[in-house]
Amino acid sequence: MVERLSRGPASVKELAAPLAMSLAAVVQHVQVLEQSGVIRTEKVGRVRSCRLDPAGLNVAERWIVERRALWERRLDRLGDLLAEPEPSSEQRAPDRNTTEEQS
Repeated sequence: MVERLSRGPASVKELAAPLAMSLAAVVQHVQVLEQSGVIRTEKVGRVRSCRLDPAGLNVAERWIVERRALWERRLDRLGDLLAEPEPSSEQRAPDRNTTEEQS
């Protein structure tokens, strides 16, 4: 739906036409997109027209950028950890079972 609306406004019926969904299901999706601020709708007579709301898309874009940065930092740390050489057997921490048995 968002992809279709990126080409310009469309009625709910036009949005539903290429989808294998009921009109009621499309209306529910439109309501979710409107509540999240991604689209705006306007009813003229019996036709509800939908269009993208650039401000809502900017909010979504910022959220995606923040999540991407978070995951890139995490993956970088994981990569650094995996790149470290394994400690030799003398450098490893003693096995808990071994120290408990000696006590």
